Amino acid sequence: MSTNLFNLQLDHIAHLQRAYSALLVDHGFDSLAIYSGHASVHFADDHAPPFQAYGHFMHWVGLADVEHSWLVIQPEQRPQLYLYAPADFWHLPTHLPDEPWVEAFDIHFCHEKIAPPLTANAAVVGDIEQFTASTQKSLNATCQPERLLVALDELRLYKTPYEVACLGEANRLAITGHQAAQAAFNESTGELDIQLAYLAASRQRESAVPYQNIIGLNEHAGVLHYQHYDLSAPRHRYSLLVDAGRRFRGYCADITRTYAGPDAPAVFGELVDALHGLKDELVNAVAPGVSFVALHEKMHRLLADILVTHNLFKGSAEQAVAEGVTRAFCPHGLGHSLGLQVHDVAGLRHPDGTPAPAPESHPALRLTRTLRPGMVVTIEPGLYFIAMLLAPLRDSTLPLNWERIDQLAPCGGIRIEDNVVVTESGVDNLTP
Repeated sequence: MSTNLFNLQLDHIAHLQRAYSALLVDHGFDSLAIYSGHASVHFADDHAPPFQAYGHFMHWVGLADVEHSWLVIQPEQRPQLYLYAPADFWHLPTHLPDEPWVEAFDIHFCHEKIAPPLTANAAVVGDIEQFTASTQKSLNATCQPERLLVALDELRLYKTPYEVACLGEANRLAITGHQAAQAAFNESTGELDIQLAYLAASRQRESAVPYQNIIGLNEHAGVLHYQHYDLSAPRHRYSLLVDAGRRFRGYCADITRTYAGPDAPAVFGELVDALHGLKDELVNAVAPGVSFVALHEKMHRLLADILVTHNLFKGSAEQAVAEGVTRAFCPHGLGHSLGLQVHDVAGLRHPDGTPAPAPESHPALRLTRTLRPGMVVTIEPGLYFIAMLLAPLRDSTLPLNWERIDQLAPCGGIRIEDNVVVTESGVDNLTP
Protein backbone atom coordinates (compact mmCIF):
# COMPACT_ATOMS: atom_id res chain seq x y z
CA MET A 1 0.00 0.00 0.00
CA SER A 2 1.32 3.44 -0.88
CA THR A 3 2.84 5.75 1.71
CA ASN A 4 0.58 8.49 0.37
CA LEU A 5 -2.56 6.49 1.25
CA PHE A 6 -1.23 5.80 4.75
CA ASN A 7 -0.57 9.52 5.25
CA LEU A 8 -4.04 10.38 3.97
CA GLN A 9 -5.51 7.88 6.41
CA LEU A 10 -3.68 9.42 9.35
CA ASP A 11 -4.95 12.85 8.27
CA HIS A 12 -8.45 11.36 8.03
CA ILE A 13 -8.28 9.99 11.59
CA ALA A 14 -7.01 13.33 12.88
CA HIS A 15 -9.89 15.05 11.09
CA LEU A 16 -12.39 12.68 12.72
CA GLN A 17 -10.82 13.25 16.14
CA ARG A 18 -11.27 17.02 15.80
CA ALA A 19 -14.80 16.72 14.40
CA TYR A 20 -16.00 14.19 17.00
CA SER A 21 -14.48 16.20 19.85
CA ALA A 22 -16.39 19.29 18.73
CA LEU A 23 -19.64 17.34 18.28
CA LEU A 24 -19.41 15.68 21.69
CA VAL A 25 -18.86 19.02 23.39
CA ASP A 26 -21.68 20.59 21.37
CA HIS A 27 -24.10 17.79 22.29
CA GLY A 28 -23.07 17.62 25.93
CA PHE A 29 -21.37 14.20 26.07
CA ASP A 30 -18.04 13.26 27.64
CA SER A 31 -17.52 10.20 25.42
CA LEU A 32 -19.05 8.16 22.63
CA ALA A 33 -18.97 4.37 22.30
CA ILE A 34 -19.52 3.01 18.78
CA TYR A 35 -20.49 -0.65 18.50
CA SER A 36 -19.33 -2.51 15.41
CA GLY A 37 -22.37 -4.78 15.41
CA HIS A 38 -22.52 -8.52 14.93
CA ALA A 39 -24.20 -10.98 12.60
CA SER A 40 -27.43 -12.73 13.57
CA VAL A 41 -27.71 -16.41 12.77
CA HIS A 42 -30.41 -17.79 10.51
CA PHE A 43 -33.52 -19.09 12.24
CA ALA A 44 -32.88 -22.35 14.13
CA ASP A 45 -29.32 -22.47 12.81
CA ASP A 46 -25.78 -21.58 13.85
CA HIS A 47 -24.86 -20.11 10.46
CA ALA A 48 -25.05 -16.35 9.80
CA PRO A 49 -25.33 -14.31 6.59
CA PRO A 50 -22.42 -12.09 5.46
CA PHE A 51 -21.81 -9.28 7.94
CA GLN A 52 -21.10 -5.58 7.42
CA ALA A 53 -19.82 -3.48 10.31
CA TYR A 54 -21.68 -0.36 11.46
CA GLY A 55 -20.87 2.61 9.23
CA HIS A 56 -19.67 5.01 11.95
CA PHE A 57 -17.34 2.29 13.26
CA MET A 58 -15.90 1.70 9.79
CA HIS A 59 -15.47 5.46 9.34
CA TRP A 60 -12.58 5.27 11.81
CA VAL A 61 -10.98 1.88 11.17
CA GLY A 62 -12.02 0.85 7.65
CA LEU A 63 -12.62 -2.76 8.69
CA ALA A 64 -15.89 -4.02 7.22
CA ASP A 65 -16.09 -7.44 8.92
CA VAL A 66 -15.21 -6.76 12.57
CA GLU A 67 -17.86 -8.02 15.03
CA HIS A 68 -18.54 -7.59 18.78
CA SER A 69 -16.04 -4.71 18.97
CA TRP A 70 -16.18 -1.17 20.33
CA LEU A 71 -14.59 2.17 19.60
CA VAL A 72 -14.64 4.78 22.39
CA ILE A 73 -14.06 8.42 21.48
CA GLN A 74 -13.34 11.15 24.01
CA PRO A 75 -12.42 14.78 23.27
CA GLU A 76 -8.68 15.43 23.14
CA GLN A 77 -7.82 11.78 23.89
CA ARG A 78 -6.63 8.88 21.77
CA PRO A 79 -9.45 6.66 20.50
CA GLN A 80 -9.80 3.36 22.35
CA LEU A 81 -10.42 0.29 20.19
CA TYR A 82 -11.75 -2.77 22.01
CA LEU A 83 -11.28 -5.50 19.43
CA TYR A 84 -13.02 -8.82 19.92
CA ALA A 85 -10.42 -11.51 19.18
CA PRO A 86 -11.32 -14.74 20.97
CA ALA A 87 -9.07 -17.77 21.21
CA ASP A 88 -10.74 -19.88 18.54
CA PHE A 89 -9.70 -22.88 16.46
CA TRP A 90 -12.94 -22.89 14.45
CA HIS A 91 -12.31 -19.48 12.90
CA LEU A 92 -9.35 -17.23 12.23
CA PRO A 93 -9.37 -14.60 14.99
CA THR A 94 -9.55 -10.92 14.08
CA HIS A 95 -6.14 -9.33 13.63
CA LEU A 96 -5.01 -5.86 12.68
CA PRO A 97 -2.81 -5.07 9.69
CA ASP A 98 0.74 -3.89 10.17
CA GLU A 99 -0.06 -0.34 9.05
CA PRO A 100 0.64 3.12 10.51
CA TRP A 101 -3.00 3.93 11.30
CA VAL A 102 -3.05 1.28 14.04
CA GLU A 103 -0.62 3.43 16.06
CA ALA A 104 -3.26 6.18 16.25
CA PHE A 105 -5.41 4.00 18.55
CA ASP A 106 -5.01 2.39 21.93
CA ILE A 107 -5.82 -1.23 21.09
CA HIS A 108 -7.38 -3.63 23.59
CA PHE A 109 -7.72 -7.23 22.39
CA CYS A 110 -10.70 -8.84 24.10
CA HIS A 111 -11.11 -12.61 24.36
CA GLU A 112 -14.66 -12.18 25.65
CA LYS A 113 -17.58 -10.08 24.46
CA ILE A 114 -17.51 -6.98 26.65
CA ALA A 115 -19.18 -3.66 27.24
CA PRO A 116 -16.49 -0.94 27.19
CA PRO A 117 -15.72 1.22 30.23
CA LEU A 118 -17.60 4.52 29.86
CA THR A 119 -17.62 7.88 31.57
CA ALA A 120 -20.63 9.08 33.53
CA ASN A 121 -22.04 11.11 30.65
CA ALA A 122 -21.58 8.84 27.65
CA ALA A 123 -23.48 8.13 24.45
CA VAL A 124 -23.68 4.80 22.62
CA VAL A 125 -24.45 4.27 18.94
CA GLY A 126 -24.61 1.19 16.76
CA ASP A 127 -26.81 -1.85 16.31
CA ILE A 128 -27.33 -2.31 20.03
CA GLU A 129 -30.97 -3.32 19.56
CA GLN A 130 -29.59 -6.84 19.23
CA PHE A 131 -28.61 -6.72 22.90
CA THR A 132 -30.98 -7.81 25.63
CA ALA A 133 -32.75 -5.06 27.57
CA SER A 134 -30.61 -5.78 30.61
CA THR A 135 -27.40 -5.48 28.57
CA GLN A 136 -28.53 -2.16 27.09
CA LYS A 137 -29.34 -0.91 30.58
CA SER A 138 -25.94 -2.01 31.88
CA LEU A 139 -24.23 0.31 29.41
CA ASN A 140 -25.44 3.19 31.61
CA ALA A 141 -25.36 5.63 28.71
CA THR A 142 -27.63 7.56 26.39
CA CYS A 143 -28.37 5.14 23.56
CA GLN A 144 -28.79 6.32 19.98
CA PRO A 145 -29.08 10.08 20.68
CA GLU A 146 -30.92 11.28 17.60
CA ARG A 147 -29.38 14.74 17.23
CA LEU A 148 -25.86 13.37 17.58
CA LEU A 149 -26.54 10.61 15.05
CA VAL A 150 -27.84 13.16 12.56
CA ALA A 151 -24.62 15.16 13.01
CA LEU A 152 -22.45 12.05 12.54
CA ASP A 153 -24.35 11.18 9.34
CA GLU A 154 -23.82 14.72 8.07
CA LEU A 155 -20.09 14.41 8.77
CA ARG A 156 -19.93 11.24 6.66
CA LEU A 157 -21.63 12.94 3.74
CA TYR A 158 -18.45 14.93 3.00
CA LYS A 159 -15.50 12.72 2.12
CA THR A 160 -11.90 13.38 3.09
CA PRO A 161 -9.09 12.93 0.54
CA TYR A 162 -8.41 9.52 2.10
CA GLU A 163 -12.01 8.44 1.54
CA VAL A 164 -11.96 9.67 -2.05
CA ALA A 165 -8.74 7.69 -2.64
CA CYS A 166 -10.40 4.55 -1.24
CA LEU A 167 -13.48 5.06 -3.41
CA GLY A 168 -11.23 5.53 -6.43
CA GLU A 169 -9.38 2.28 -5.73
CA ALA A 170 -12.69 0.45 -5.23
CA ASN A 171 -13.74 1.76 -8.65
CA ARG A 172 -10.48 0.64 -10.25
CA LEU A 173 -10.93 -2.89 -8.94
CA ALA A 174 -14.60 -2.98 -9.93
CA ILE A 175 -13.82 -1.77 -13.45
CA THR A 176 -11.54 -4.79 -13.91
CA GLY A 177 -14.48 -6.98 -12.96
CA HIS A 178 -16.78 -5.22 -15.42
CA GLN A 179 -14.29 -5.74 -18.24
CA ALA A 180 -14.18 -9.46 -17.43
CA ALA A 181 -17.98 -9.61 -17.32
CA GLN A 182 -18.21 -8.07 -20.78
CA ALA A 183 -15.65 -10.57 -22.09
CA ALA A 184 -17.61 -13.47 -20.60
CA PHE A 185 -20.78 -12.17 -22.28
CA ASN A 186 -18.97 -12.09 -25.60
CA GLU A 187 -18.11 -15.76 -25.08
CA SER A 188 -21.82 -16.72 -24.91
CA THR A 189 -21.86 -17.68 -21.25
CA GLY A 190 -24.71 -17.62 -18.73
CA GLU A 191 -25.37 -15.26 -15.84
CA LEU A 192 -23.58 -17.38 -13.24
CA ASP A 193 -20.49 -17.66 -15.44
CA ILE A 194 -20.47 -13.87 -15.89
CA GLN A 195 -20.80 -13.39 -12.12
CA LEU A 196 -17.88 -15.74 -11.47
CA ALA A 197 -15.77 -13.95 -14.08
CA TYR A 198 -16.55 -10.63 -12.38
CA LEU A 199 -15.61 -11.92 -8.93
CA ALA A 200 -12.36 -13.47 -10.15
CA ALA A 201 -11.21 -10.38 -12.02
CA SER A 202 -12.16 -7.97 -9.22
CA ARG A 203 -10.45 -10.26 -6.68
CA GLN A 204 -13.24 -10.79 -4.17
CA ARG A 205 -15.43 -13.54 -2.82
CA GLU A 206 -19.20 -13.25 -3.14
CA SER A 207 -19.71 -12.65 0.60
CA ALA A 208 -17.47 -9.55 0.41
CA VAL A 209 -19.33 -7.61 -2.29
CA PRO A 210 -20.94 -4.37 -1.04
CA TYR A 211 -24.30 -5.45 -2.48
CA GLN A 212 -25.55 -8.48 -4.38
CA ASN A 213 -24.30 -8.11 -7.93
CA ILE A 214 -27.01 -7.70 -10.56
CA ILE A 215 -26.13 -9.76 -13.64
CA GLY A 216 -29.11 -9.72 -16.00
CA LEU A 217 -29.27 -11.14 -19.50
CA ASN A 218 -32.01 -10.17 -21.93
CA GLU A 219 -35.36 -9.46 -20.22
CA HIS A 220 -33.68 -9.80 -16.81
CA ALA A 221 -31.98 -6.47 -17.53
CA GLY A 222 -35.41 -4.92 -17.01
CA VAL A 223 -35.68 -6.16 -13.41
CA LEU A 224 -34.10 -3.31 -11.46
CA HIS A 225 -32.72 -5.45 -8.62
CA TYR A 226 -32.63 -8.80 -10.43
CA GLN A 227 -31.51 -11.32 -7.81
CA HIS A 228 -30.83 -14.65 -9.58
CA TYR A 229 -28.15 -16.11 -11.84
CA ASP A 230 -29.30 -18.51 -14.56
CA LEU A 231 -26.90 -21.45 -14.86
CA SER A 232 -27.07 -21.85 -18.63
CA ALA A 233 -26.62 -19.41 -21.46
CA PRO A 234 -29.80 -18.22 -23.21
CA ARG A 235 -30.51 -19.16 -26.82
CA HIS A 236 -30.40 -15.52 -27.90
CA ARG A 237 -28.07 -12.78 -26.66
CA TYR A 238 -29.96 -9.52 -26.76
CA SER A 239 -28.39 -7.68 -23.84
CA LEU A 240 -26.39 -7.82 -20.64
CA LEU A 241 -26.75 -5.47 -17.65
CA VAL A 242 -24.08 -5.64 -14.94
CA ASP A 243 -24.59 -3.60 -11.77
CA ALA A 244 -21.70 -4.69 -9.57
CA GLY A 245 -19.30 -3.19 -7.07
CA ARG A 246 -16.26 -3.67 -4.88
CA ARG A 247 -15.15 -2.64 -1.41
CA PHE A 248 -11.79 -1.15 -0.58
CA ARG A 249 -11.12 -0.51 3.12
CA GLY A 250 -14.86 -0.45 3.65
CA TYR A 251 -15.61 2.02 0.84
CA CYS A 252 -17.91 0.98 -1.98
CA ALA A 253 -17.85 1.20 -5.74
CA ASP A 254 -21.26 0.97 -7.45
CA ILE A 255 -20.95 0.75 -11.24
CA THR A 256 -23.42 -0.31 -13.92
CA ARG A 257 -22.83 -1.05 -17.59
CA THR A 258 -25.17 -2.39 -20.28
CA TYR A 259 -24.12 -4.11 -23.50
CA ALA A 260 -26.00 -4.89 -26.68
CA GLY A 261 -25.72 -8.50 -27.80
CA PRO A 262 -25.41 -9.81 -31.36
CA ASP A 263 -29.13 -10.69 -31.49
CA ALA A 264 -30.38 -7.28 -30.36
CA PRO A 265 -32.15 -4.94 -32.78
CA ALA A 266 -29.78 -2.29 -34.09
CA VAL A 267 -31.77 0.42 -32.32
CA PHE A 268 -30.95 -1.13 -28.93
CA GLY A 269 -27.23 -0.57 -29.50
CA GLU A 270 -28.03 3.00 -30.51
CA LEU A 271 -29.99 3.46 -27.27
CA VAL A 272 -27.07 2.12 -25.21
CA ASP A 273 -24.80 4.70 -26.86
CA ALA A 274 -27.40 7.40 -26.24
CA LEU A 275 -27.59 6.52 -22.53
CA HIS A 276 -23.81 6.80 -22.29
CA GLY A 277 -24.07 10.26 -23.79
CA LEU A 278 -26.89 11.19 -21.42
CA LYS A 279 -24.83 9.99 -18.45
CA ASP A 280 -21.81 12.01 -19.59
CA GLU A 281 -23.90 15.16 -19.96
CA LEU A 282 -25.28 14.73 -16.43
CA VAL A 283 -21.82 14.05 -14.98
CA ASN A 284 -20.54 17.25 -16.59
CA ALA A 285 -23.44 19.15 -15.00
CA VAL A 286 -22.39 18.11 -11.48
CA ALA A 287 -20.97 21.08 -9.55
CA PRO A 288 -21.21 22.81 -6.18
CA GLY A 289 -24.57 24.50 -5.71
CA VAL A 290 -26.42 22.20 -8.14
CA SER A 291 -29.66 20.71 -6.83
CA PHE A 292 -29.68 16.94 -7.25
CA VAL A 293 -33.45 17.07 -7.69
CA ALA A 294 -32.95 19.50 -10.59
CA LEU A 295 -30.30 17.17 -12.03
CA HIS A 296 -32.78 14.29 -11.79
CA GLU A 297 -35.39 16.36 -13.62
CA LYS A 298 -32.80 17.17 -16.29
CA MET A 299 -32.30 13.43 -16.74
CA HIS A 300 -36.00 13.09 -17.60
CA ARG A 301 -35.82 15.93 -20.13
CA LEU A 302 -32.81 14.35 -21.82
CA LEU A 303 -34.43 10.92 -21.71
CA ALA A 304 -37.49 12.39 -23.42
CA ASP A 305 -35.25 13.65 -26.23
CA ILE A 306 -33.87 10.12 -26.64
CA LEU A 307 -37.37 8.61 -26.79
CA VAL A 308 -38.35 11.07 -29.51
CA THR A 309 -35.08 10.83 -31.46
CA HIS A 310 -35.22 7.03 -31.56
CA ASN A 311 -38.89 6.91 -32.51
CA LEU A 312 -40.18 5.38 -29.28
CA PHE A 313 -42.44 8.39 -28.70
CA LYS A 314 -43.98 10.27 -31.60
CA GLY A 315 -44.99 13.35 -29.67
CA SER A 316 -42.79 16.11 -28.27
CA ALA A 317 -40.16 15.71 -25.59
CA GLU A 318 -42.10 18.16 -23.41
CA GLN A 319 -45.20 15.99 -23.70
CA ALA A 320 -43.24 12.85 -22.79
CA VAL A 321 -42.15 14.45 -19.51
CA ALA A 322 -45.46 16.12 -18.69
CA GLU A 323 -47.54 12.98 -19.30
CA GLY A 324 -45.27 10.72 -17.21
CA VAL A 325 -43.96 8.73 -20.17
CA THR A 326 -40.32 9.12 -19.11
CA ARG A 327 -41.19 7.92 -15.59
CA ALA A 328 -42.61 4.71 -17.06
CA PHE A 329 -39.33 4.15 -18.92
CA CYS A 330 -37.16 5.12 -15.92
CA PRO A 331 -38.89 4.64 -12.55
CA HIS A 332 -35.84 5.07 -10.29
CA GLY A 333 -33.91 8.10 -9.12
CA LEU A 334 -30.83 9.49 -10.84
CA GLY A 335 -28.50 8.34 -8.09
CA HIS A 336 -27.55 8.43 -4.42
CA SER A 337 -24.80 9.29 -2.00
CA LEU A 338 -21.95 6.77 -1.93
CA GLY A 339 -19.39 5.90 0.72
CA LEU A 340 -19.13 3.27 3.41
CA GLN A 341 -22.65 2.25 2.46
CA VAL A 342 -23.80 1.88 -1.11
CA HIS A 343 -26.83 4.04 -0.37
CA ASP A 344 -24.96 6.26 2.04
CA VAL A 345 -26.41 8.32 4.86
CA ALA A 346 -27.99 11.81 4.96
CA GLY A 347 -29.24 11.85 1.37
CA LEU A 348 -32.82 12.73 2.33
CA ARG A 349 -32.09 15.39 4.95
CA HIS A 350 -31.35 19.09 4.96
CA PRO A 351 -27.99 20.12 6.47
CA ASP A 352 -29.74 20.94 9.76
CA GLY A 353 -31.07 17.37 9.97
CA THR A 354 -34.68 18.08 9.06
CA PRO A 355 -36.26 15.74 6.50
CA ALA A 356 -35.82 16.46 2.79
CA PRO A 357 -38.06 13.77 1.27
CA ALA A 358 -38.19 12.86 -2.39
CA PRO A 359 -40.72 14.87 -4.40
CA GLU A 360 -44.11 13.25 -4.83
CA SER A 361 -43.60 12.92 -8.59
CA HIS A 362 -40.26 11.08 -8.09
CA PRO A 363 -40.74 8.98 -4.93
CA ALA A 364 -37.80 6.64 -5.61
CA LEU A 365 -35.21 9.43 -5.54
CA ARG A 366 -32.65 8.68 -2.79
CA LEU A 367 -30.82 12.02 -2.79
CA THR A 368 -32.43 15.46 -2.56
CA ARG A 369 -29.43 17.52 -1.44
CA THR A 370 -27.80 20.53 -3.00
CA LEU A 371 -24.38 19.29 -4.07
CA ARG A 372 -21.34 20.52 -2.13
CA PRO A 373 -17.60 19.84 -2.46
CA GLY A 374 -16.63 16.52 -0.90
CA MET A 375 -19.88 14.74 -1.69
CA VAL A 376 -19.60 11.50 -3.67
CA VAL A 377 -22.67 10.49 -5.65
CA THR A 378 -23.74 8.06 -8.34
CA ILE A 379 -25.12 9.18 -11.70
CA GLU A 380 -27.20 6.35 -13.16
CA PRO A 381 -29.80 7.13 -15.81
CA GLY A 382 -31.87 4.23 -17.12
CA LEU A 383 -34.25 3.28 -19.90
CA TYR A 384 -36.27 0.08 -19.42
CA PHE A 385 -39.03 -1.88 -21.11
CA ILE A 386 -40.98 -3.04 -18.04
CA ALA A 387 -44.38 -4.42 -18.99
CA MET A 388 -46.18 -3.54 -15.74
CA LEU A 389 -45.07 0.10 -15.98
CA LEU A 390 -45.82 0.46 -19.68
CA ALA A 391 -49.22 -1.30 -19.48
CA PRO A 392 -51.14 1.81 -18.31
CA LEU A 393 -49.76 3.76 -21.29
CA ARG A 394 -51.19 1.19 -23.71
CA ASP A 395 -54.66 2.21 -22.61
CA SER A 396 -53.94 5.88 -23.29
CA THR A 397 -54.01 7.88 -26.49
CA LEU A 398 -50.38 8.94 -26.11
CA PRO A 399 -48.37 8.57 -29.35
CA LEU A 400 -46.06 5.72 -28.38
CA ASN A 401 -44.50 3.48 -31.02
CA TRP A 402 -45.65 0.16 -29.60
CA GLU A 403 -44.24 -1.84 -32.49
CA ARG A 404 -40.74 -0.58 -31.70
CA ILE A 405 -41.22 -0.90 -27.95
CA ASP A 406 -42.34 -4.53 -28.32
CA GLN A 407 -39.35 -5.19 -30.55
CA LEU A 408 -37.06 -3.93 -27.77
CA ALA A 409 -38.85 -5.63 -24.87
CA PRO A 410 -36.68 -8.82 -24.99
CA CYS A 411 -33.64 -6.60 -24.31
CA GLY A 412 -34.99 -5.70 -20.86
CA GLY A 413 -33.43 -2.32 -20.37
CA ILE A 414 -30.36 -0.13 -20.01
CA ARG A 415 -28.62 1.45 -17.03
CA ILE A 416 -25.28 3.27 -17.07
CA GLU A 417 -23.77 4.30 -13.71
CA ASP A 418 -20.66 6.23 -12.74
CA ASN A 419 -19.36 7.34 -9.31
CA VAL A 420 -18.34 11.00 -9.11
CA VAL A 421 -16.83 13.41 -6.58
CA VAL A 422 -18.10 16.97 -6.30
CA THR A 423 -15.03 19.26 -6.24
CA GLU A 424 -14.56 22.97 -5.59
CA SER A 425 -14.53 23.61 -9.33
CA GLY A 426 -16.88 20.92 -10.64
CA VAL A 427 -16.58 17.16 -10.69
CA ASP A 428 -14.09 14.28 -10.83
CA ASN A 429 -15.31 11.00 -12.31
CA LEU A 430 -14.00 7.97 -10.41
CA THR A 431 -15.34 5.62 -13.12
CA PRO A 432 -13.36 6.45 -16.26
